[in-house]
Amino acid sequence: YMISVDHIYKSFGGVKAIHDVSFTIETGTITGLIGANGAGKTTMFNVIAGLHQPDHGCVLLDGEDVTGLPPYALFYKGLLRTFQIAHEFSSMSVLENLMMVPANQQGENLINSWFKRKEIFLEEQKIKEKALDVIDFLNLKHIKHEKAGNLSGGQKKLLELGRTMMVDAKIVLLDEVGAGVNKTLLNHIGDAIIRLNKELHYTFCMIEHDMDFIKRLCDPIIVMGQGSIICQGNMDDIMNNNDVIESYLGTSIHCHDKEKSIP
Repeated sequence: YMISVDHIYKSFGGVKAIHDVSFTIETGTITGLIGANGAGKTTMFNVIAGLHQPDHGCVLLDGEDVTGLPPYALFYKGLLRTFQIAHEFSSMSVLENLMMVPANQQGENLINSWFKRKEIFLEEQKIKEKALDVIDFLNLKHIKHEKAGNLSGGQKKLLELGRTMMVDAKIVLLDEVGAGVNKTLLNHIGDAIIRLNKELHYTFCMIEHDMDFIKRLCDPIIVMGQGSIICQGNMDDIMNNNDVIESYLGTSIHCHDKEKSIP
């Protein structure tokens, strides 16, 4: 398994955000993590990504116990996480944002900038070539010199996805990549995620409320409710589970020949 979550508990004061949660994410899958607001999804992501220390339990990354490691340490181990609100360097171009990602660049060292100018130049050219390849892959050529702060919400989500491609990611946690994105651009983002999964063997886990998007990309799907796992399985398993239906108060469930949906 790429990720194994084992009996995780997390409370904030007297509020139990996560209560005895265990699940696995298989290597090479696109796993969906869904649930109503307040179900514990984001807290679970934050525990896996090292932003929160669990009160109890452990997280394994590719068989290694990484429980409580800070995000920068997990970055070096190949675990990357995007956010619902994109985090970009707004005054830098798309190309420059991508080139910023690789860690430990020689030009970041003041002494190297004096004595290793040739090595720095060659390294920067290599990084630039990779960034241009990422831009081609994501069809962002037309905005590669645009300042990131001027991009639309969907374009910023694509840029975040591109930043994960600048390093050797083992798994990417996608937090509501569809939030605030129009359907056309969301389809483009979905295409990119599928290509990364199929062609470059990325493993993904995504929090998402758009069930059409989840249905298109994800298998398996994990459903959380009130800090616990309600059920796991494919879309048919999820849509036919009474506990899932009951947890989504106010949903419309269409039976027989009509597609079941959870808004």
